[in-house]
Amino acid sequence: MAGAFPRHEKSLEALRNRGRYRQLMPREGHDFASNDYLGLAGSEVLRAAASDALARGVPVGAGGSRLLRGNDAEHQRLEAEAAAFFGTEAALFMGGGFNANQAIFSALPQQGDLVLYDALIHASTHDGMRLGRAETRSFAHSDTDDAARVLRDWRASGGEGQVWIAVEAVYSMDGDLAPLDALMELADATGAVLVVDEAHSTGVFGDMGRGLAHEIAQRPNVLSLHTCGKALGASGALICGQRVLIETLINKARGFIYATAPSPLNAALVRAALQELRQNPTRREQAWAGITHAQSEAKRLCGLGGFASQILPVVIGDDKRTMALAAAMQGHGYDIRGIRPPTVPRGTARLRLSITLNTGAGVITSMFETLARELEARP
Repeated sequence: MAGAFPRHEKSLEALRNRGRYRQLMPREGHDFASNDYLGLAGSEVLRAAASDALARGVPVGAGGSRLLRGNDAEHQRLEAEAAAFFGTEAALFMGGGFNANQAIFSALPQQGDLVLYDALIHASTHDGMRLGRAETRSFAHSDTDDAARVLRDWRASGGEGQVWIAVEAVYSMDGDLAPLDALMELADATGAVLVVDEAHSTGVFGDMGRGLAHEIAQRPNVLSLHTCGKALGASGALICGQRVLIETLINKARGFIYATAPSPLNAALVRAALQELRQNPTRREQAWAGITHAQSEAKRLCGLGGFASQILPVVIGDDKRTMALAAAMQGHGYDIRGIRPPTVPRGTARLRLSITLNTGAGVITSMFETLARELEARP
């Protein structure tokens, strides 16, 4: 008997045949897949913070949106501390990076404006742009000259509104760094606003882990986004920038206005994570020791190079071969995931190796030794 949703079944079968079918998997093996870069998610630091917050009477649930009764003192303490830490006028705590990007790009750029975005920008930014009213144009990945060209062409065609340049500080699938100095020069020269998604740089890059854009974050034409579910080990997101932009989000961002507020308990955990960044530089130093070791072993054992961050992409190309390699590595006890289109461009399916404090140097070396054998056995 045919199922109740034959078109959905056909679509899923097509994904299976192309090697693009997704399914949930348990946490098993050594961690080379998470974004828990500083090992905070399961740390005693956050366990103690949770216990302390509960003892102080911090609620587990918010009970409503921030604009109703869901606005807790813990949210406001976090926002004040985050603004001070990241060096901005104000900050806004939201439930996650995805809905924070949706809020930014649906509510801040206005009709007649232009969102000029890097070709490899995150899916959440695309969703936000679709919900917004501004025009959108892409520029070649990390190519500031191309961004300037696209902006000039837009002005020449009659575009008169505000320009918002959208980039990631560290790109989540390639691990490369945005040319922020050149982009800032472009923004200053053209009156544009630079929007920097620091999701994969927060905690890892910058003074005290304050991100790659920390030195420019205080400028009036910069808006930064720091997610809390990666290096900070909790969940949520902090949008940091000029107070007028934060207040606009509070008043116009549907993802903020109509959403139940993030857990006040989670806000307490993020506060503790930021305090750990301020007070314990050793954690970040240890993370970078592991990252440097991984980059060296990737080169020595697999001939892989050109890495700039804790994200080491091993581009395979073919979807099915990528997933076969991922499965083989999982079978050896290494939690490595395959990334396929549409998350990455067609023909660039890859293993995304993430280096965190959850794995030591010996495990990193043994993983690359195993990967070298598997790459040779599966040409």
